[in-house]
Amino acid sequence: MTNKLEFYRCSVCGNVVQVLLDGEGELFCCGEAMELLKPKTTEGDMGEYHVPVFMHDDEKGTFIQVGKEPHPMTEEHHIEFIQFISEDKKCTGLHYFGSGEEPKMYLNKSVGNQKKCAVEMCNLHGLWKGENDEY
Repeated sequence: MTNKLEFYRCSVCGNVVQVLLDGEGELFCCGEAMELLKPKTTEGDMGEYHVPVFMHDDEKGTFIQVGKEPHPMTEEHHIEFIQFISEDKKCTGLHYFGSGEEPKMYLNKSVGNQKKCAVEMCNLHGLWKGENDEY
């Protein structure tokens, strides 16, 4: 069974897919079952920051930044995307990044005042998740 908004990776070709709706069965790519990616939530022994952090700017509003100090954004080591997810999973937003770009995603005011989370994908260190307990 697959669940809405889960991420899966192919161990052969590296494809990453996200489930849009709950479903039965198993996902396959390159003739093999895809691996469910479980986001990490704590830094542990890693030197760089990876956990998405919700922050606020008086002029631009709420935004998600990867790490309390921004994550490196080099060709070799960078954030591929940030995804915002509302607690009820009815509202999401996705922003892709290239090397050299700042790993920040500004949120639209229409997302409401419910608890939110964000996931991000680092090209070297995988999937990470952070939550906003403000609401």
